[in-house]
Amino acid sequence: MEKRIELEKRGKKPGDIKELVLDNCRSTQIVGLTNEFSALESLSLINVGLTSLKGFPKLSSLKKLELSDNRISGGLNLLDSSPKLTHLNLSGNKIKDLDTLQPLKEFKNLKSLDLFNNEVTNMDNYREKVFNLIPSLRYLDGYDADDCEVDSEGEDDEVNGNEDGEGGGNEEDSEEVSDEEDEEFLDDDPGLDIVYKDKIDSDEEDYMGEEEEEDDDEDNEDDEQEEEEEESPVRGKKRKIDEVGGENLNA
Repeated sequence: MEKRIELEKRGKKPGDIKELVLDNCRSTQIVGLTNEFSALESLSLINVGLTSLKGFPKLSSLKKLELSDNRISGGLNLLDSSPKLTHLNLSGNKIKDLDTLQPLKEFKNLKSLDLFNNEVTNMDNYREKVFNLIPSLRYLDGYDADDCEVDSEGEDDEVNGNEDGEGGGNEEDSEEVSDEEDEEFLDDDPGLDIVYKDKIDSDEEDYMGEEEEEDDDEDNEDDEQEEEEEESPVRGKKRKIDEVGGENLNA
């Protein structure tokens, strides 16, 4: 575990680290984790092989603690040095009875507790007894006291101190704002039907202009043709007279 801690520090000072993940590093007890991690807010020790919490340091800023899939059967009083704890996951351990959970009633900020796959969950009225034991508790094994499932985002808000979604924004409000923006956009900008109408009118004007030009060209051609037809008989007549006159002179 000590080598893993050094690796996860990544050259940072213990007092500057807020999150530490030590999952799957094999150890029966906590070693190498000291009080120097005073700023630590999230600690994960999943599937480590812990049989107890002996050696657990004083982590005054700790809010989220993951201890699932270990072999812990007691010693939860050793967590009392972390009074800000809001989320505790003890699923997949060896907790057998309600007495083992007694130390948790002292945690005034504990909002979420997970005991899934522990023997204690088999006792009669388990959920009711645990909620009564820990007054601050709002979610047990992912459900509230009314057996309503909590979504992961809501639980994260609780852990991060954003109760009731404060600071995360309201979906209804955002939808209203979006609708208002759409309405303003529609009011300010011309609709597509107007744009298309202008385009159609412009095309019609161009088309009509082309037709008029074609008609003018046809009229001009007709006029020229008529003039030629009118002139051609005259030219022919004159030519005939000239020919007759020439013959008489020759005679």
